[in-house]
Parts: sequence; C-alpha cells; structure tokens
Amino acid sequence: MAHARGRGPRAGLRLALPGVPARGFDVDRALAAVNEQRSALGHPPFAGPVTLRGVGQASLAAVAAASGAGQQPQRGALRAAVSYTLSLLTAQAPGRTVEVRIPPLAAVQCVPGPRHTRGTPPNVVETDPLTWLELATGQLAWSAGVASGRVRASGQRADISAYLPLVSADTARPAGN
Repeated sequence: MAHARGRGPRAGLRLALPGVPARGFDVDRALAAVNEQRSALGHPPFAGPVTLRGVGQASLAAVAAASGAGQQPQRGALRAAVSYTLSLLTAQAPGRTVEVRIPPLAAVQCVPGPRHTRGTPPNVVETDPLTWLELATGQLAWSAGVASGRVRASGQRADISAYLPLVSADTARPAGN
C-alpha cells in the first residue's frame, strides 16, 4: 500500500537524522525505486541500512550501475539520487539565495544571503539529472560543466562550486554487484 508523503512506517526516521533535512527525500519511496532499478539490473534487493544515508547512497549506486551497464537509469532511482543529493546541498548551504533546478525531478533553494520573494529568482542553477549527479559526486568539475553548457548558472551568487562535491564518487559506485 502506498503511503502519503511523510506518513510511511519510517517517516519519523527521516526527521531524526541531524544535519539532513527530510524535505524532498522519502526513504520508503526511494527504497522501492532502488530495488526496482537493482531488479532491472539483475541484482538482489538492497540489504543495507534503511536510513536516509543508506538508501540515499544506494540510490546513487543504483544510478551508477545502470549507467555503467549502458542503460538509462529508471526515473524513480534517478529521482531518489537527485533528491538525496539536493537534501545534502540544502543541509550544507541553508538559505534561499540560489535556486537549483534539476528538471523535471526537483528544485531547491539554498545558499545563505538575500532571498527573492517574487518572480524569477535572480540566482539560478539548472542542469539535467545525470549532470547534477556528476557534479554532486565530483565526477564533473563545476567549471567544466559551466564551460560545456551542461550547467547553466545565472546571477552573481549562482556559483555553488564551494559546496561541491557533496559525496565521494566512491559512494556512487555500485558495491560488489
């Protein structure tokens, strides 16, 4: 049975983890997506810790495994990995000065400083999900992403390179499967 967002059996678990906001990352939904991706790759279900960090890292590994196998990652696993890394970004850079958009999956506001209240934000970062994950794991340098046009950053405060990478590239590598 599907649970409303934040009402699953482990919903309180997300709130109990200091330093990482629960907003945007549902452990139960992410775990289901990770297991669907693992099944599509012929891997057994995830057997690690069912925590925000455990499932978040498993989502990164599942996306990396699909990409490494020459497959397009499934949307649910991709959404979980993007949501996890954006949650890490908002924990590391709380604020509302920069809007980071990963269409069509997610968008967050982050970075301390003046915030916008109406209309289009003056500081925007936008990229596709796979490019975002490369940035988040350090597989793509901010400057290279911007120079190639894979990352679009507008506004004086849109450079979020000081907060990247968010996780080690090793986290995104599939473990043993």
